[in-house]
Amino acid sequence: MRIAIWMLAAVLSAPLARAGGLQPEISRPPGSTAPQPIGQVHTLRNIPEACVRLEGLFTGDAAAPYKLEVIPRDPCAQRAVYVEPGRVHPSPSVAGHWLLNDRIAVPRADGPACTVTVEIWRKPGDTVPPSLDAQGRSRLYLDKPQHPVAAPLFTAMLLKPEGCG
Repeated sequence: MRIAIWMLAAVLSAPLARAGGLQPEISRPPGSTAPQPIGQVHTLRNIPEACVRLEGLFTGDAAAPYKLEVIPRDPCAQRAVYVEPGRVHPSPSVAGHWLLNDRIAVPRADGPACTVTVEIWRKPGDTVPPSLDAQGRSRLYLDKPQHPVAAPLFTAMLLKPEGCG
């Protein structure tokens, strides 16, 4: 019985240890992503707020086994901004007010030990409505300057592939 509890605790804590104990906002059960063959483009996730789609591809190249691309979607009513991970300094973290939004693990079809993990981070924007006017309404006046509003941000990071050597 002790061994079973210990094994269960080890299995449940393994993803937490890898991500520094962070749980993503979106919960995906293990094995929920279908294995993907080499050379086939697949959609990882749509981010409708930022009008982008994340696509992945197992390349078969040992030096760079996986390729992640961000594809813009048109037409779209953009409510957030996608930022390339190289332009986010420092890297997204809880300390920088970023939230781990999603973690997607994709196994390779011909070698399930080869798994890539993509983390999607979200930074909430400044979406406070304007203060109430004399009539008790929150209004935007186009002829009067407003304080700038910071839009929510998204970014996706490809973690080091595991078992693809």
